[in-house]
Amino acid sequence: MDSRICIRRHAAYHYGTFGMKILASLIAAAIATPLLAQSVASSPAAPDMPHTKTILDALFKAGPVMIPLFLLSIFSLMLVIVYLMTIRRGAVVSPGYMATADALLRKRDYLGLLAVSNRHGEAIARVVQKVLDFTTKNPNADFQLVREIAETEGTRVASSLNNRVIYLADIGMIAPLLGLLGTVFGIIGSFGALGSDLGAARYVLLSQGISQALINTAAGLTIGIPAMMFYAFFRGRAQRLISDLEAACTHVLALLSLQYNKQAERTPVLLEDEF
Repeated sequence: MDSRICIRRHAAYHYGTFGMKILASLIAAAIATPLLAQSVASSPAAPDMPHTKTILDALFKAGPVMIPLFLLSIFSLMLVIVYLMTIRRGAVVSPGYMATADALLRKRDYLGLLAVSNRHGEAIARVVQKVLDFTTKNPNADFQLVREIAETEGTRVASSLNNRVIYLADIGMIAPLLGLLGTVFGIIGSFGALGSDLGAARYVLLSQGISQALINTAAGLTIGIPAMMFYAFFRGRAQRLISDLEAACTHVLALLSLQYNKQAERTPVLLEDEF
């Protein structure tokens, strides 16, 4: 009988202790809930946090160096479009013009070929125009002078092609340097904010300065790398076209040389007839 009473008392004590633990847990949860809500409301992840910046906003706020970089990007794109239309085989040596020039030179129709050259805009047409203009005005000139005029004009046209392509190389070197200048400006602003006594706001200014520096670096490389790639592409194309121009000039000079040799052979015969 006494043992049963002891068991019942032990069970009652156990259940009472368990109930006190549950009650204490509920009270603690009730107290912690307002504190947790207050901390969440005051945390940086609250809804009042500013929206994430877009790439366009970041570019606009990246400093004054972005203005010349933007202008360089437009100029580089325009150069690439112009070079695609002008630095090509049809603009330097066209098969149609060479066939016409070959036929007219064999007929010794210099005036007709001069008229055809004036209507064409190829580089070889300008060289032939200079040569024929000198030949028609100086019919007794030595062929060596004609060769020198053709070589001089061909060299000028080749230099013009190479000089035009160099503009892309200049952009490829200037753009990264401008990006580096913007990077220096951003780092200067970051260190200025780090050394200022603005409290927590200085970290915001520090991050803005670092962001400005990185954006300027990326913009300079984004413009400079494609410019150098297109420069290498158009430089190789220009060299091939210059080789084609030299071959075409050699062909024209060879035909003119045959005409001059025939004229030199006929001159003694005409003199003997006169005597």
